Amino acid sequence: MKYLIMVAEDEEALCLMLQYNLEKEGYEVITQTRGSRVIADVEKHQPSVILLDWMLPEMSGVEICKLIRSKPDIKNIPIIMLTAKGEEEDKVKGLGAGADDYVTKPFSVPELMARVKTQLRRAPEPQNEKELSFQDIRMDLVEKKVFRGKNYIHLGPTEFRLLKMLMETPGKVFSREFLLKNVWGSNIYVESRTVDVHIRRLRRSLNEFGPDYIRTVRATGYAIDTNPQQDTEKVDA
Repeated sequence: MKYLIMVAEDEEALCLMLQYNLEKEGYEVITQTRGSRVIADVEKHQPSVILLDWMLPEMSGVEICKLIRSKPDIKNIPIIMLTAKGEEEDKVKGLGAGADDYVTKPFSVPELMARVKTQLRRAPEPQNEKELSFQDIRMDLVEKKVFRGKNYIHLGPTEFRLLKMLMETPGKVFSREFLLKNVWGSNIYVESRTVDVHIRRLRRSLNEFGPDYIRTVRATGYAIDTNPQQDTEKVDA
């Protein structure tokens, strides 16, 4: 599959120019002109690289960059900041917010394309797989939907991320600490028992339409496998 590049730029002419040249290089491109909608688009489409304008309406590029770096599912996506600001302290501020590179307008297209290719070297390879499945549970990773058989399962964002983590490696036992770090993020403080609360919610939603495949491992954590028997412990999960 092609790499997907996101262009978050409110200047229409520049946005179209970037889209044209990126597509000419063989990339898929999505665009967004409003700062308040960038995070939702990033979470939905999981681009390989983000070209992020410093001065977007409704939310600045620096604010967006900080938010992206705080979210476990998207925090590792490379970000190239685009800005008319050229002062050294502004570059330091952009890089300090989590940007991987910084390009000052006006810039040459070949230079920008080279910088995109540099960031793609550390970006994950685009995946053909757009869904995960385990037994009769199916996750649509593009539309962020979960089905059990023909039944749609409504999950909150945290339960969706938990289920995705478990289904990516069936049978593997994940500790509460690992789940906290990779689902909630290392910069967010929550009690380890918070995992139990969300696992309970996840089970309640999934088990309405079938057996319980989430296994509790005493004093350790959780796994998803075909053995519905639980190693019970007092976690109310």
